[in-house]
Amino acid sequence: MKRMFAVLAALMLPIAAAATELVMVEQPGCVWCARWDAEIAPAYPKTAEGRFAPLRRVDLRAIPDDLTLDRRVRFTPTFLLVDDGRELARIEGYPGADFFWPLLGDMLATHAGYAAPGN
Repeated sequence: MKRMFAVLAALMLPIAAAATELVMVEQPGCVWCARWDAEIAPAYPKTAEGRFAPLRRVDLRAIPDDLTLDRRVRFTPTFLLVDDGRELARIEGYPGADFFWPLLGDMLATHAGYAAPGN
């Protein structure tokens, strides 16, 4: 029985990897990344947006090969909405909490079919 669950869990891994993600491209010393970490990061995984598009962090100088980007990332932070590793949209820079949430919601709705709870 345990083996069957292990096999089922292993089969589900590729499905989870193909899910919609919000990729945060960052680099050491980025003050705007630190500001995002202070203002948004603690709440993000607890939000509907965070559950719909879990956060994945990558370093600007080590962007993984499993991501297919529309163009090179030049600024940190840059937030990439990806599905199955392919970029759908991006937010370049961190505009502050008052602007980040609406920009993220619009990006998720327009490019990933997200509907905010209650809408």
